[in-house]
Amino acid sequence: MAPELSVNAQDGAVPDSLVVVSNREPYSHERDDDGEIRVQSAAGGLTSALDPVMQSRGGTWVAWGSGDADMAVAEEGIVEVPPSAPTYDLKRVPLSDAAVQGYYYGYANQVLWPLCHEDTGRMWAEPAYWEQYRAVNEQFAEAVDAVADADQSVWFQDYHLALAPRLVRQRRPDTTLLQFWHIPWPAPSVFRHCPHSDALLDGLLACDVIGFHTTAYAEQFLHCVDSAFPAATVDTDGGIVTRSCDKTRAVANPLGIDVEGVRDRARAADVTSIRDTVLGGSRSDTSIRLALGVERLDYSKGIPERIEALAHLWDRRPDLRREFTYVQKASRTREGIAAYRRYRADVVDAVERVNDRFGTDDWQPIVYTEAKLDNETLAGLYRAAEVAVVTPHRDGMNLVAHEYPAACVDGDGSLVLSELAGAATHLDGALTVNPHDIEAIADAIERAFELDEAETRDRLSRLQDGVEALDSSQWVARQFSAGQSL
Repeated sequence: MAPELSVNAQDGAVPDSLVVVSNREPYSHERDDDGEIRVQSAAGGLTSALDPVMQSRGGTWVAWGSGDADMAVAEEGIVEVPPSAPTYDLKRVPLSDAAVQGYYYGYANQVLWPLCHEDTGRMWAEPAYWEQYRAVNEQFAEAVDAVADADQSVWFQDYHLALAPRLVRQRRPDTTLLQFWHIPWPAPSVFRHCPHSDALLDGLLACDVIGFHTTAYAEQFLHCVDSAFPAATVDTDGGIVTRSCDKTRAVANPLGIDVEGVRDRARAADVTSIRDTVLGGSRSDTSIRLALGVERLDYSKGIPERIEALAHLWDRRPDLRREFTYVQKASRTREGIAAYRRYRADVVDAVERVNDRFGTDDWQPIVYTEAKLDNETLAGLYRAAEVAVVTPHRDGMNLVAHEYPAACVDGDGSLVLSELAGAATHLDGALTVNPHDIEAIADAIERAFELDEAETRDRLSRLQDGVEALDSSQWVARQFSAGQSL
């Protein structure tokens, strides 16, 4: 069994200065309608975990310069960040429109994303996608070589950059290289569907350490290596691959959240005002309870099954029709891909059908919003909801499952969670379901609203304990400590 790292890793394992490499940048420069350049901070688990480390340790973050004013404000592609009090460099990699279409919308999100979510029917391995993916990984490797000092460790992030470690290793044989794979890793029988599977594994095996959210993902990676490279020595128990001159350790190192930050924002939020804003003044009857879903409009998130489960529940339990409203906070994503545009249309149509079927003059069953919510508003919405429903078909971790219980600072709140999300491996206290089982999802939502106070508090307490154990402040230290034993 591949090892899971101790939650008590020491900060001393983290180097004083490092190079982080990711597709997405932590800060972008955008022009508004008046032509003024404004700075935007990226949201998400990766940025919230790594930006504080980079601010305290220093170094360089290498990322795609995706903002429309990014390169205009950068000198030789480099800008100091954070803008208000710079502490590290951001090296921006400019990508052509063709590169973005092939590398990002193409290979990363029409080959690797469905592959790793074990949805191979959605894969489309257009040859040009692979050529662009290789070329962009080469661009990132060149950027790393240009900015990294001889003694700096380089930490790659996610599936966009599977080839870059090997390209950097060829330039810098003695540099410590790490990678964290933020999405699931598939079984060997699924991974072999990829026509470039061996090349991807070869790129990753240039790393000293590869981190995954769960032990199962790390083990499946090791099995893929064992299947692809018979000459390699694979120690599954120790998580060590020895191949030619490379030695790579695969570890389970689950990423969590900034727990205290979420709690502070939830405590500060004006829950009544947030509830009124989201529901609308005419629908903000405080006697109506709330259930909540928060996710990107991605086909892996299981939103249509959830909506059908709600319809199933309101159909068999007419007495619940004015008892609660479900709020679906959705974010558009990857709209350059037709499948994502169709998915959004399907979700909106499903919401409208349920509202037409069950809605009344004074009650809307489902409130659907794509409004951009700041972190405090989102934390307040978590706090307002008695039930959160997180039912992806497959997910590397799913940090909403962490954020919701952390924001339940009043001591109540129930989580319905897909058993196929990485979070289900680490969190105890959720009501777990098969995300394809519509009746089971309906049953779990029904049960969540009808739990007695003692069981609700017990389950929430266990969830919060699990979330605290995986606080993101320790994630970086755990990753670097894994390399010290090689």
